[in-house]
Amino acid sequence: MELTLDQEIEQLKNKPNATTRIVSDGMERHLHIPKKVLDHGFVRVVDYMGDDSAIVQAARVSYGAGTKRARGDAGLIRYLMRHRHTTPFEMCEVKFHIKLPIFVARQWIRHRTANVNEYSARYSVLDREFYVPAPENLAAQSSSNRQGRGEVLDGREAFDVLEILKSDSLRAYGNYELMLSSDGKRGLSRELARINLPVSVYTQWYWKTDLHNLFHFILLRGEQHSQFEIRAYADVIATILGDWVPIAWQAFSDYRINGFELSAKGVECVKRMIKGENVTQESSGMTRREWTEFELAILND
Repeated sequence: MELTLDQEIEQLKNKPNATTRIVSDGMERHLHIPKKVLDHGFVRVVDYMGDDSAIVQAARVSYGAGTKRARGDAGLIRYLMRHRHTTPFEMCEVKFHIKLPIFVARQWIRHRTANVNEYSARYSVLDREFYVPAPENLAAQSSSNRQGRGEVLDGREAFDVLEILKSDSLRAYGNYELMLSSDGKRGLSRELARINLPVSVYTQWYWKTDLHNLFHFILLRGEQHSQFEIRAYADVIATILGDWVPIAWQAFSDYRINGFELSAKGVECVKRMIKGENVTQESSGMTRREWTEFELAILND
């Protein structure tokens, strides 16, 4: 009998093994526990290696024992993050089991810095599960961003869109089952029958990456302009990271998520402002878009 996810988790939890490797108490609380994402998706930690101390250990091998006296662990990690010394962060790794819609997976796989093994529809039959957006996430095409959303649909328009999404998905899956059927017929092969399914169908994969590249994933996919559906996964993973490597996560939040990188022109503008000069977009030498981003980061409360 094939194990369900819950049965698999219970078996793992009931067979604890002693270990002498580094263990993160924060990550142990997440291990094997599925975190719900979207309507049918989840993220769960399958395995991990290292914690904040592993980052520090790797850095001190590189820089020498003198850094122990010069900086505490938090100070060293913040120094590494601030100066973009990325190798020590690569000493931590994590493996996730993720269930996600196919269209999200195709965005996700663009991060070519992980080891991935996906559920194969050539060998197995995909489940009858589709992603259907919640009404508050149904939005029209943005008029200013070709890859973004604009105003949220409402009323009859939203209802009609949801009905189309549901009915098309159900019809496609019904035909998928029909083509696979061997009831008095040969039935179409699984690798061919799958081609009629929509990208809203859920798939699953194991995704293993190191902390440095995971930070990069969070920076891009957790950003407010990223597509909502992949951002939902990034938000869940970010919560896990905060418990796994709290010192590194705080440094990443300070310097990358909530920090701002200035160009040479930006630095010059700040210097002029400190001197009391009235700096405008015209006198800054920046493009309008650069200036807008500069204003949002530096000038706005």
